[in-house]
Amino acid sequence: MCGISGAIGILSPELVAGVQRAHAALAHRGPDGEGTWLSDGAADAPRVLLQHRRLAILDLSPLGAQPMAERPEHALDGAAPARSPAPRSMIAYNGELFGHRELRAELTARGARFAGRSDTEVLIAALRAHGADALGRLRGMFAFAWYDAERREVLLARDRMGKKPLYVAEVERDGRRAVLFASEVRALLATEHVERRLDPAGLATYLWNGFVPGPGTIVRGVRHIPPGTFARVELDRPRVEPRRYWSIPRAPAAANDDPRPLAEELARAVALRLESDVPLGVFLSGGVDSSAVAALAVRAGAGEVRTFNVAFDEAEFDESRWARAVAEHLGTRHVELRLTSARFRERLPDALASLDQPTFDQVNTWFVSRAVRDAGVVVALAGAGGDELFGGYKSFQDLPRAARWARRAANVPEHLLRAGARAVARAKVGRFGAVPPQTRWGKLGDLLAARGDLVASYQVSYALYTRAFLAELAPALARSAGVRDGLLADRRAELARAVEGEPELAGIAHLELETFLGDRLLRDTDAASMSVGLEARAPFVDAIVVERACALGPRARFAPLGKKEFLREHVLEACGLDRALFERPKSGFVLPFERWCRAELAGEVEGAFLDAARWEELGLAPGAVARLWSAFSSGAPGLYWSRVWALFVLSRWCRAHRMLP
Repeated sequence: MCGISGAIGILSPELVAGVQRAHAALAHRGPDGEGTWLSDGAADAPRVLLQHRRLAILDLSPLGAQPMAERPEHALDGAAPARSPAPRSMIAYNGELFGHRELRAELTARGARFAGRSDTEVLIAALRAHGADALGRLRGMFAFAWYDAERREVLLARDRMGKKPLYVAEVERDGRRAVLFASEVRALLATEHVERRLDPAGLATYLWNGFVPGPGTIVRGVRHIPPGTFARVELDRPRVEPRRYWSIPRAPAAANDDPRPLAEELARAVALRLESDVPLGVFLSGGVDSSAVAALAVRAGAGEVRTFNVAFDEAEFDESRWARAVAEHLGTRHVELRLTSARFRERLPDALASLDQPTFDQVNTWFVSRAVRDAGVVVALAGAGGDELFGGYKSFQDLPRAARWARRAANVPEHLLRAGARAVARAKVGRFGAVPPQTRWGKLGDLLAARGDLVASYQVSYALYTRAFLAELAPALARSAGVRDGLLADRRAELARAVEGEPELAGIAHLELETFLGDRLLRDTDAASMSVGLEARAPFVDAIVVERACALGPRARFAPLGKKEFLREHVLEACGLDRALFERPKSGFVLPFERWCRAELAGEVEGAFLDAARWEELGLAPGAVARLWSAFSSGAPGLYWSRVWALFVLSRWCRAHRMLP
């Protein structure tokens, strides 16, 4: 688990120096070691630069250091010369292969030999044996750059679910092209060979979602390699053209209600993620998902399990009693980490500094990660993915209901639909503030206007603002070319094809997995946890677990909606946990942001919102921004903290990174 960076193509001394600055900018991702390798050649000849920052998890010895060269004994064909002046291949790899022991045994049986215990050696041997076809055999999370000297190309690849990030930028100067890559957008900015300019489409998608969905980013010219894809980058033709090697499976034509294959695979996924040469723990909120992970960790019998919970003074946000009860039933060594408003205020600058791109949600995860790392833990298992796989979110109930109403009103003109929606919103919400409601009832008109289209309905349901207010907030961006329903047009079309013909709930699950989980939760978790040197592992997001879940019929997978009955019956009860522990309303992990925004942070947030010159510079309407703050601070209905926090974070991030439109 680490950070990687590098360059491919014509590498001038100035470009090499810039990529070395990227390496320095990734120091937080790898406090345990670093390495740099530059292929031989003149400055005007195509070369490869690989850099690595190490967070040592497996094989803490120097044998696990990177960039790592392919040795003759890694090959199965004996083609590597015994005394070569240059390595046959080199790799810079960020991730963990949780099935590396089985793959190592298979490769050993075929003649490969290994000097150490790291999974990096296994990855090199697998790539030599199978090339890009090895990607489908890798169980884990990864992003890597593998230079094959014989083919004169670099293989860039990400894991199937996209748990580890990989960003690229293609640069050209004086007719000389190069591809830069890194684990973080900030590292590419640090090269000073990427312009510090906001991408209009990226900003438009941010204002809609509160994060930037891939493959775009907030920075012009920087792209995210999509999950489940790879790209062969030739030294003589340095271009990145990703090709997909895996996709989230479609629902089966014939229903399969046998839960055993999934239950067995989930238990195996947890057991595999308990391997570590450094201290390990489990995030435990006391909810169904994290409790399932903790229960399976205990059942795996890998020794004492340590569980961690973040507690709050604010009773309505504090679930520590539930986590404590689960820990007592399981017999874990449980630790409660209390986060007070004063502590939040004190550490907020560090939390904001951890943001790789602006996002309204990452600060939550940073505080949890910081607390767990301070307790001495280096690896932590989390329950992310359970809601997306098994229908835990309200979207699984609300979107089908909205689609039914939209179909009934299919022949009603849009202006009449919106007029009726406004009347319903006034009846449900009552008074409107300086800004109309931007949540549930306020978005009714947009939802009905989607006419039942699943992708549009899904995007509207998660949008920060209504289409009308977004047009006031950023008039030019609201009509940004290439963006539709808060997504890049190509990405939206790809998602529409993926869910076309799918059963409704399976289609919603697909969107949750690709967008909410893939573009937001996993990316935020990686940036937050790695900023403090913590590796986060998510068993539910194991690709084989996802495949098994997608193979289940809708009844076994989703019914009854919102209950995640599969986990209750086949994991929690099977592990001896009392069902009564979980018979309470669902509550996700959320910091008391709304209260703190109105109190401890009110002056700082208000100052940002009233900085008219700054908003004009970013292309937003200062009047609309000021009205939003006025409505929120006066307690207007239908304005959750996220609507305000997203703009505050955007302003802070752009200022910190000297970004211009």
